Amino acid sequence: MKTTKNLSKTVAIAAAMLLSATTPVAIQAEPVAAENAPAEPIDLTYAAEKAVNSVVFIKATINSKVQTIEYNDPFEDFFSDPFGFGDFFGRGNGNGNGQNRQRQYRTPRRQGAGSGVIISSDGYIVTNNHVVENADELDVKLNDNREFKARIIGLDKTSDLALIKIETKDLTAIKIGNSEDLKVGEWVLAIGNPLGLTSTVTAGIISAKARTLGSNGIESFIQTDAAINPGNSGGALVNARGELVGINAMLVSQTGSYSGYGFAIPTTIMNKVVKDLKEFGVVQRAIMGFEGTDVSNYLEKQAEEGKKEDLGTVNGVRIEKITEGSAAENAGLKTGDVIVNIDGHNITKFGELSEIIASKKPGDKVNVTYLRDKKRHTTTVTLRNEQGTTSAIESMSSNDMGVALRALNADEKQQLALTYGLIVTAVRDGKMKDSGIQKGIILLQVNDMKLNTVDDFEEAVKKANMSTDRVLWIRAKTMSGLNRSYTVELSDPEKQADKNKKNNGKKK
Repeated sequence: MKTTKNLSKTVAIAAAMLLSATTPVAIQAEPVAAENAPAEPIDLTYAAEKAVNSVVFIKATINSKVQTIEYNDPFEDFFSDPFGFGDFFGRGNGNGNGQNRQRQYRTPRRQGAGSGVIISSDGYIVTNNHVVENADELDVKLNDNREFKARIIGLDKTSDLALIKIETKDLTAIKIGNSEDLKVGEWVLAIGNPLGLTSTVTAGIISAKARTLGSNGIESFIQTDAAINPGNSGGALVNARGELVGINAMLVSQTGSYSGYGFAIPTTIMNKVVKDLKEFGVVQRAIMGFEGTDVSNYLEKQAEEGKKEDLGTVNGVRIEKITEGSAAENAGLKTGDVIVNIDGHNITKFGELSEIIASKKPGDKVNVTYLRDKKRHTTTVTLRNEQGTTSAIESMSSNDMGVALRALNADEKQQLALTYGLIVTAVRDGKMKDSGIQKGIILLQVNDMKLNTVDDFEEAVKKANMSTDRVLWIRAKTMSGLNRSYTVELSDPEKQADKNKKNNGKKK
């Protein structure tokens, strides 16, 4: 379970997600007609019975690994060669200046626990990214005590969501509700496995919607006072009908345990993430291309500086910076504009804007109403992806690239006078082979990342794949010590040329 002490508003760039339906229970401040008033207190037993069998316990195991670290010990160098003659006579590693050395150590085997929600009868389970992202093994225990091994289908760090799967059938899948229909004050249940206590149900109300906490790039949290503790991560937030309306993700606490408020990722975001992870293996995130802040926060900051500014509204999102060449810039938006409505939805704060854009995909068009010099304008924004195009992004891995890799062992590092690197153990048809990379080549660096582990290579490929350039600049060595460099294009040059031509034609 994530915890945070930072409640400040963060500036983000909007992105992708969607779906679902809920039952509000309004608490009125004044007497209302008898037919609209609740006849009796809310009974949450139905919701608990309906949802509890769809929530699972997840145990994530990170196996012990041997890792190599560099360290600097000037005293060791001094006592082994106090006068620094080692280099002069061509012997020794130290020169009294504290050169880097290497040491190997074995990491301990670690285990963590969290929760997950069954969303289909054939074994798909949603949980938090931070519960499973580094796991070597995943064990899932159902509410009826059956246990299964699970595999990861896809991860999305930006939204802190993950999709995993167990191989079985006829599971009790939860009904997915619409988080947009939630009302502040509505009763909800948090179901999960806090503090190792399986199948725990706590009750509370919706305290706020569209909260941003500064922990993720995409944020529009549901805030609840239903008790959420470590171990609840990935569990279900359900309404009074037992429908899933959110995935429990974090708590805000000075102690690390529940002290008033927990936060859940709404199903509007969850559904889009799940759909994309199933179909593409990566989230197709739509971006407007600007940084902004809540108007209320902006006006408060201005007041603190002794300034008074009239934006024509006290609600909305003020654009602080426009990304060059972005969808927002192409639609005519400028720094200082205040976005007040998107596709008919009034925008009062950044979390609301983020949630709407999160339900979209690259290529979708949205109608944006904004204020400029207190005058109301409307424009159409064609959303783009992180590469600046409207096409789908494909996932990339070492397997997709056509190579098998492993880290250099200690003997190889000593023989080759290297402190890091990955050796290519096999090559098949693919982009790496097309770029001239052969078996036995030692990859040292991709773009700005040194390669200590295969995970480093995967991360470098992922970052490049999501960038506008989509190129791997690889620094390498042969087994004989010769330097080599390679350029690997992740995009198809012909297709990219067609896309650029098409986009340039549209601009005209």
